[in-house]
Amino acid sequence: MMRVNIKMVGSALALGGLLLTGCNQQTGPVEDSSDTPTSGAINISVDETFEPILKSQIDTFQKLYPSARVTATYKPEEEVMQDLMANKIRVAVVSRQLNAAEQAKFNQLKIVPRIARLAVDGLAIVLHPSNPDSLLTLAQLQNIFTGKTQDWAQVSGKKALGSINVVFDTNHSSTTRYVQDSVTRGAALTTRVFAAKSNPALLDYVATHPNAIGIIGANWISDRDDASVQKFLKNVRVASISAQPNPQKPDDYQQPYQAYLALKTYPLRREVYLISREARAGLGTGFASFAAGNKGQLIVLKSGLVPATGQMRILNTSKR
Repeated sequence: MMRVNIKMVGSALALGGLLLTGCNQQTGPVEDSSDTPTSGAINISVDETFEPILKSQIDTFQKLYPSARVTATYKPEEEVMQDLMANKIRVAVVSRQLNAAEQAKFNQLKIVPRIARLAVDGLAIVLHPSNPDSLLTLAQLQNIFTGKTQDWAQVSGKKALGSINVVFDTNHSSTTRYVQDSVTRGAALTTRVFAAKSNPALLDYVATHPNAIGIIGANWISDRDDASVQKFLKNVRVASISAQPNPQKPDDYQQPYQAYLALKTYPLRREVYLISREARAGLGTGFASFAAGNKGQLIVLKSGLVPATGQMRILNTSKR
């Protein structure tokens, strides 16, 4: 049986000017011109799903540029986009691009937003360690999230776990939107669903409720060198997911690890974007260029996600 291991080597991550360079004229609100790409102070809003990776990005950026101060607020995706559209921030970090209404608003303001890809993320399905149903298909997830399947006995025939409780991180989160867009395909969510108010709270809930199933950004469990990640992984089980309707062998299922995200075989994948409304080369542009550039992409690599740019080498090794 083949096992996929990943070796991220060298990472010839050349970004240069990126998408964030170039000319951008704006007739919208006047902005403070006191900051530069590497100095000053700025507030940004970040989808809280990506809190661990953005904290690492900001910490490294500020160590490299001591005159820069980037203050991030971590919120549900919907609130992040509201901040961006209301001109409360100059940079947003989210898992989607602008929708038609948002783009039309920017067009009306004669603002040209700059969008750069930061990473490829996966959504992890987490279960209580005692749950034997750690191999799930997308079809099974769809039935669970819509309420068609309401008891674990309908999944494996084992009755001990009882009714299924579905747990999301927060209301109006990107994970909820993703499930409704890409898993339930617009169908309403089950009535046995609730928001845990934060990603750590979700993991704690699943760890203490054998009948729970949670969905969380892989960023929270992908960096195996992080002490908090090690603690989370001791308390929950990460399910393996298959896009095939009738998988025949264990290798037909994957977990949200770098190799499977890079190979596009893990089905619950999504992109992470930096969206800037900055009209000039200020601190927002400087931070976004850093995160999407060479050093920032190496941080993504270390976090366990897949860099948006750069070279990767994936090695297949045989288990003898």
